[in-house]
Amino acid sequence: MIAGRTKSALAATKAKGVKLGNPNIEVAQLEAVAAVKAEADRAAGNVLPIIAEIRKSWATTLRAIADALNARAVPTPRGGRWHAMSVRKALARA
Repeated sequence: MIAGRTKSALAATKAKGVKLGNPNIEVAQLEAVAAVKAEADRAAGNVLPIIAEIRKSWATTLRAIADALNARAVPTPRGGRWHAMSVRKALARA
């Protein structure tokens, strides 16, 4: 019922010539991508000193570094577990 009324109202508004949606979607998308990249760079910057310390001690492979980060309970940016690929991506941001 509500969905039907919403669709009808949007169709009526569109019929009047009103442009629906964000008129500056390209700018909004660019800003969103920049924010995501900035957060990823910040997170990588926080973990890179820990990775450097782990590399000095014993770990040379990406998997070994991921295991060491997990053993130290260092969270990933989203709070998950470290994997070889996530370590590789963090190092690529250096």
